[in-house]
Order: sequence, then C-alpha cells, then structure tokens
Amino acid sequence: MVEEPTDPDVDLSVPAQRAERARVLWPVVTAVAIGAMCGSAARYGAALIWPTPVAGFPWTTLVVNVSGCALIGVFMVVITDVWTAHRLIRPFVGTGILGGFTTFSTYAVDIERLVDAGRARTGMAYLVVTLFAALAAVWTAVWVTRRVVAWRQS
Repeated sequence: MVEEPTDPDVDLSVPAQRAERARVLWPVVTAVAIGAMCGSAARYGAALIWPTPVAGFPWTTLVVNVSGCALIGVFMVVITDVWTAHRLIRPFVGTGILGGFTTFSTYAVDIERLVDAGRARTGMAYLVVTLFAALAAVWTAVWVTRRVVAWRQS
C-alpha cells in the first residue's frame, strides 16, 4: 500500500474539517470547469474555422497547442513575477481556459488517424514537431515575457 501525502493539519475523520476542505475545494473546481468550457469552446471554434481534412495534416491542432503553450508561458510569468493574482485566477486561466484550449488528446488521435491512413512518417513527424514546438513556445514565451517585464520596469 502506498501512503499518499496528507495535510497534517487536516483530520478528514472530523466532519467539520471535511466540510472546510470541501468549502475551499469547490470554488477551485468551479473555476477550472468554467475556464475549461471557455477554452474548449475557443478550440472548437478554431476547428470550425480551420477544419482538418480526413488524413490531412492537423495544422489546427498543432497551432492551437503551440499557441496555447505560449500563452501558458506568458500567463505564468505574469502571475508569478508581475502581480499577485486572486487564488482562483491560476486555476481558471491556467488549468481551465488554457488547459481546455490546448488539446493533447486530439493530438494523440490525430497521430493515430495519420498512421491508420498509411501516413506513419507524417504521424511521427507531427508527434515530434508538436512536442518540440510546444516546449519551445513555452520557453520562448517565458523568456520574452520576462525581458519585456524587466524592460518596462527599468
């Protein structure tokens, strides 16, 4: 049996402490859910505007994931280095909106569709390009945002 880490200040066998934990948790869950609805709707809109043909290269998913990763990089710098955000901003925007906007499950399905259509090389290229482009987008966005913040503060 694996022991999960627990908060030593909370005894969940005490009903009042369970209720307090739920009172603190539900606003976060709600913020994530509302943000995810917004982000998913934006991603769906992108797919409607720029549909991917059957067995075609999934440019929409690639652009959505890379741009979403860049936005996550900018957002994290802003809420950690620039201003102190309300406790629900990070779950709402970071986990909710940007987590709902980026779609790594569709990325996996796109790879499977390319391979099933006999385009395994394209699928593997897409796998690698998305991975490196997404990581590069986060890194670049963090780097540029920090430079802009430093420049504006000087």
